Amino acid sequence: MKTVNSVTDTSKNKIEASVLYIVATPVGNMADISYRAVKTLAEVDFIAAEDTRVTGKLLSQLDISKPMVSYHEHNKNSQHKYITDRIKSGDSCALVTDAGTPAISDPGYDLVKACIAENIKVTSVPGANAAITALTVAGLDTSQFMFIGFLNKLEKTKIEKIQTYDCTLVFYEAPHRLKETLSELYNLLGDRKITLCRELTKLNEEIIRMTINGAITLYDTIDPRGEYVLVIDGNVMDESPFWSDMSVTEHADYYMNVMNYTKNEAIKSVAKDRKVSKNTIYKEFIN
Repeated sequence: MKTVNSVTDTSKNKIEASVLYIVATPVGNMADISYRAVKTLAEVDFIAAEDTRVTGKLLSQLDISKPMVSYHEHNKNSQHKYITDRIKSGDSCALVTDAGTPAISDPGYDLVKACIAENIKVTSVPGANAAITALTVAGLDTSQFMFIGFLNKLEKTKIEKIQTYDCTLVFYEAPHRLKETLSELYNLLGDRKITLCRELTKLNEEIIRMTINGAITLYDTIDPRGEYVLVIDGNVMDESPFWSDMSVTEHADYYMNVMNYTKNEAIKSVAKDRKVSKNTIYKEFIN
């Protein structure tokens, strides 16, 4: 069996001068950091970090002491020259974000571009990524998928195109925007299957599989907590809704017996699915 040293200390993993290393860090579970990531963080000349306080805690747990520079959305333009000049002078740099893989819904993308423009070598030290982690547990098609990121950061023209994609869709969302985003997704996509992945890899990890409408109803009763990854079914043009062959009563029974909704919640959901008033559904349900 190979030892840790034989895994990490090969010539292939030797830290080179004048290189930008994209280093993935855990999204919640410290045990997910790789041997190579630890070696890289320990041996580069300096680290560019989204939040030096967060990265400082990570380095402390790894017993690593290393100079850091701040690099985030609000200072990236002013930091590009400083970082690229240091790398060109012979320093090696590790780029890290607060959690996961830098450059994915992250300003690290711009630093990578800046380094490429300066003919600086860029290499990746792969590891944890929230989008991929969520896909593996969602139970939706993974043969093709589209990473969207944060819906509120997209241009309107790009948002409109999302409803035509027939592949699985992956979104990130913060708890304070989750309810608004679910409503926007329902209006944009209709009532598709969704898996909500909350606090991935952490102690309170939660995976919720339901429909978008079901998620809207759920978060009418509880407050969202933690960071979310939303994995949603693609557009299946010829697929009828799951309730198309159900009577109103059967439709309501599904929500009450399968989704554990109250009668009022079920009626509200049926009305939203069928795009009719709650009173109309209530009268049919009672009859």
